[in-house]
Amino acid sequence: MRILLPPSEGKTAAVKGCPLVLNELSFPELSTARREVISALQQVSGSADALRQLGVGASLAAEVLRNTRLQSEPAAPAHLIYSGVLYDALGYRSLTPIQRRKADAAVVVLSGLWGAIGFADRIPAYRLGMSVGLPGLGRLGAYWKPRLGAALTAYAVGHLLVDCRSSSYAAAWTPPAEQTVAVNVFRQANGKRTVVSHFAKHTRGEVAGHLLTRRGNAPGTPAQLHKAVAERWDAELVPATARKAHQLNLILPG
Repeated sequence: MRILLPPSEGKTAAVKGCPLVLNELSFPELSTARREVISALQQVSGSADALRQLGVGASLAAEVLRNTRLQSEPAAPAHLIYSGVLYDALGYRSLTPIQRRKADAAVVVLSGLWGAIGFADRIPAYRLGMSVGLPGLGRLGAYWKPRLGAALTAYAVGHLLVDCRSSSYAAAWTPPAEQTVAVNVFRQANGKRTVVSHFAKHTRGEVAGHLLTRRGNAPGTPAQLHKAVAERWDAELVPATARKAHQLNLILPG
């Protein structure tokens, strides 16, 4: 089983530690592309209209400035840098040592800056979304799509992929439909089902945490995943089509 996550918008910067060593990140075949993105991001982040180009407000000016120092900033494991609703719900800090090793092996984070990284990869805090366009590279979703396809398709062979990404990150790589299950979250009240957004992050984090902490073997098929998730949630599984992954719909009460 592999769990695909988006990064968090907010990051918790490391206060000490060695800086990034790019070649130590998972998927080293992405190193050249990562250098290109880092260079373009540093150029934009040091410009007068950096906030506009990166699509952020003035309150994030310090985080944007940090982008100019990526190669000298302290780095820490991705599961410590990424914070926010999904990662709080996953609860890495509360995992046992065995469960942490399981998470480090199973979780892959799709990123506008790194392309894809492992949960234990050491990175600095940064500010960059997948929907941003950078000079010479264009929008990052389109930039990464062919590069991630080459790197991740081989990596995914033989594994069930539990896709907890948001839409902009899902667009950067389309995994094989037959072995992928996308996790969707709905709220149902008075017989009407509606999509939830903010709380979906929380629920997807809880799903990831449940899969990493439950007893027994990790799910190896969509049906086994459905059974595992149904231990805690009202869930339905919609089979894959030729182009669309299996859909695991979690139904929350209104």
